[in-house]
Amino acid sequence: MIGLAILLTEGLVVCVLAGIGYTIYTLTHPPRRSYAHAVARGRAGHPDELPAHPDGRRRTFEEWAFTSRGRSLPVWDLAGDLPTGTGPTFVLTHGWGDSRVGAMGRAAPLLPKASRIIVWDMPGHGEAPGRCSMGTGEVNDLLALIERVTAPEAGLYLFGWSLGAGVSIAAAAKLGTAIAGVIAEAPYRVPQTPARNVLRIRSLPHVWNVPPAFWMIGVDVGAGPAWRGFDRALHARELKCPLLVIHGELDAVCPSDDGRTIARAAPCGSIVEIRGGGHHGLWTDPATAMECQRALTAFIDECRSGNA
Repeated sequence: MIGLAILLTEGLVVCVLAGIGYTIYTLTHPPRRSYAHAVARGRAGHPDELPAHPDGRRRTFEEWAFTSRGRSLPVWDLAGDLPTGTGPTFVLTHGWGDSRVGAMGRAAPLLPKASRIIVWDMPGHGEAPGRCSMGTGEVNDLLALIERVTAPEAGLYLFGWSLGAGVSIAAAAKLGTAIAGVIAEAPYRVPQTPARNVLRIRSLPHVWNVPPAFWMIGVDVGAGPAWRGFDRALHARELKCPLLVIHGELDAVCPSDDGRTIARAAPCGSIVEIRGGGHHGLWTDPATAMECQRALTAFIDECRSGNA
């Protein structure tokens, strides 16, 4: 009887450890968003497929890469509608499980307001090597990318969503007045929140496995087991530029409460909650896309006029 109890206990321990290991792997190795994903949904997945220039010219872009943390990370560098140097430059940073391909839906409405739009793949996403460090090392990657970009007189703006929203806020906090404005779509305060929600939505375990998984990930990526200092509201407090938070009111992955707290923490923060909007689809549903574009356009105009 004792032998059976020991055997069952050992089996339970093995199952728990396997579950934690699977959780760690799932979080640090997100699905890679490819061009085929966009094609299957009838969406633009490449700069060639964006709307043509207002004068009819084909949209021009360059493809290049930069090195950060020993990895070569790919970039699409798009020309906006405004002549070089007369309009802002936007750096777009995608969310967990997304890529440059998913950025095309957000790049399109920015074209009339931009001279240049830069989109990139974070490690472990799209065509970039490596694995996801849950928004820790990615901040340094974004800073390395910005070092390669000459900020125009019209200003440099950071636009990120979900994981990329927090990365953009943290990077802007380090750069101070070098950044003209930050647009954060569906940000969250700590990484455990969306992780639990994503696993729950997928009907996967999330109660007993997430805490030890993040303890181990935190130690591995240098955030520490308690992830002290990660809270994006803390970084928002350090911003020297205006912050716009765009959040779907029905977001089941990143709660809108997090978005409100982050917006309130910023010295010059505001939030636009999209009625009926969730975590995904804000830019693909025509109704919510129109609201997002209005918020984006108003924010950029206010920043450029000095009224933000």
